[in-house]
Amino acid sequence: MTDLKQSYSVRLNDGHFMPVLGFGTYAPDHTPKSQAAEATKVAIDVGFRHIDSAYLYQNEEEVGQAIWEKIADGTVKREDIFYTTKLWATFLRPELVRPALESSLKKLGLDYVDLFIIHVPFAMKALEKCKDAGLTKSIGVSNFNHKLLELILNKPGLKYKPTCNQVECHPYLNQSKLLEFCKSKDIVLVAYSALGSQRDPQWVDPDSPHLLEEPILKSIAKKHSRSPGQVALRYQLQRGVVVLAKSFSEKRIKENFQIFDFELTPEDVKAIDGLNRNLRYDKLQLLWYQDDAGLCLLRQSCWELQTGAVPIQPFWNGLPVRE
Repeated sequence: MTDLKQSYSVRLNDGHFMPVLGFGTYAPDHTPKSQAAEATKVAIDVGFRHIDSAYLYQNEEEVGQAIWEKIADGTVKREDIFYTTKLWATFLRPELVRPALESSLKKLGLDYVDLFIIHVPFAMKALEKCKDAGLTKSIGVSNFNHKLLELILNKPGLKYKPTCNQVECHPYLNQSKLLEFCKSKDIVLVAYSALGSQRDPQWVDPDSPHLLEEPILKSIAKKHSRSPGQVALRYQLQRGVVVLAKSFSEKRIKENFQIFDFELTPEDVKAIDGLNRNLRYDKLQLLWYQDDAGLCLLRQSCWELQTGAVPIQPFWNGLPVRE
């Protein structure tokens, strides 16, 4: 990936194209959902065409409204927008997958999404059926390591391999080995928390370091007359990573898009590579259990299972995915 123009997209292994810079719409629970709509409209006006959301974010109605307003005023056409949604863990049973996607489509007011991915490491053939039905153009995964990806890729009869793997990725967690593996398998790595997370106390340790205060990033930014955030985003693009930028601030949304008109030197990239410390901001703890209704998964930070928890094994097309 050498020619990073504003309109630059990466070709997925199924032939579709994904813009290399995306707008993330997650916000903490205390943030009014209306802000997601306003921020998405600003993002589209600025030039973002890749919009990333999820059932879990509980804002797809507002994000969909924003997209349609920008279609109505002539800023974009539907085909200009690359929209991603995610299957949350409460819909993992095969018969619940398509209804979950159809529910998102109804909230969005869309006939299809461009990418439908599994939010947590668990998988099944039902996503392939959603692609066959035309409800999504591409399918992928999120938060998978290379061993889990290998289980999918080596499964006999696999119809569509994942087009992408969306993971936490930033200079403190550069995922270099996973990136190398994904490239070797023609799977695009998509980086979330690329600016070091929004520090939501529900997920993030308050004592964790502030990425954008990192002296090396600040020094490189000063050299290029840029912000540390712009440097962190540009770093991912030059590594061949699709990157998601999250902000509801109009100033920062505009700033985050202005990363196509400068280039980091090999020395800059090497210095940023050296910041890796395998530090995760998003410490999502998951609890699997089984009840009379089937398989469920809880966020331990949000819910507590009171009784009856039993260990279970998640599967992708019949293969266990726990190590």
